[in-house]
Amino acid sequence: MALLALDQVTVRFGERAVLDSVSLTVAEHETVCVLGPSGSGKSTLLRVVAGLQPVDGGRVTLAGVDQAGVPVHRRGVGLMFQDHQLFPQRDVGGNVSFGLRMRGVGGAERRRRTAGLLDLVGLPGSERRAVASLSGGEQQRVALARALAPEPRLLMLDEPLGQLDRGLRERLVVELRGLFGRLGTTVLAVTHDQGEAFTLADRVVVMRDGRIAQTGTPLEVWQRPADAFVARFLGFDNVVPATVSGAVADTVWGRVPVPAGSPEGARTLLIRPGGIRVGPAATGLRCVAEAAVFRGDHVAVRLRPAEGPALEAELSLGEAPREGAEVGVVFAAGDVVVLD
Repeated sequence: MALLALDQVTVRFGERAVLDSVSLTVAEHETVCVLGPSGSGKSTLLRVVAGLQPVDGGRVTLAGVDQAGVPVHRRGVGLMFQDHQLFPQRDVGGNVSFGLRMRGVGGAERRRRTAGLLDLVGLPGSERRAVASLSGGEQQRVALARALAPEPRLLMLDEPLGQLDRGLRERLVVELRGLFGRLGTTVLAVTHDQGEAFTLADRVVVMRDGRIAQTGTPLEVWQRPADAFVARFLGFDNVVPATVSGAVADTVWGRVPVPAGSPEGARTLLIRPGGIRVGPAATGLRCVAEAAVFRGDHVAVRLRPAEGPALEAELSLGEAPREGAEVGVVFAAGDVVVLD
């Protein structure tokens, strides 16, 4: 049985369906990340599960129990917000132990569990520190410890690392995945950052306009986006209409090889940036190198053909042409995806 199940959940704001018949399950000990642009409904979904947003249709169950009418404080879920929402008048220990105090846990047990949680999140012995003295990353760790203190059966994260710089986010998301694995925590998180979601999640859910556009493991979603929207949301720009016949597709960029067994007919084609090869202008689709951006281990190059949209390529430092150079482009079939 799924720990959490949403069955045909609908939420309307006026005439607009912010959630439109959404069905989703989260298994016990699973981490599910909901991805989507602003306005896709992902934060509303979290609020529905927490009991902060009433539904206009469908139902939410936790461990098989319908949550209709169950107040927030009796659902047994933890919620961590993007802006931490720590209590500035309380020290670190007071913040972490707040939920335990509200549940009537005795002082000695509160102190023991608070110390254990702070050690778990990498802040041992910090009980007496003032919240104002903490860095952004430390505040995030305190907020996580506070959310975990009551031992929720489901932990929900709302853009948990959104206010941190990229380097710190990348370190913390790896730590969070390891921590949830050790604790066996069941997690439902929402984020707009696909890198964060793909690192943290066992399963990724991509939302669009209040509906689920695709769900699957991070590898499944990355390798085979469900449609052009998902592909572009994941950052792939080389998406064009195509007519597939056998092992090739006719596109505005000419004939492009496709993997064997690809569905035929009128389709949409995704060409991954790593599947673009460049050579002398006479050897393929003639393009001009418009711009190049150094990415550390590769160069992102925008190539402009005579017809059709620009192509985004990922090339090695030695392959990257200078800006303004004419090159010939060929495509590797292994990096071409025929979208359903």
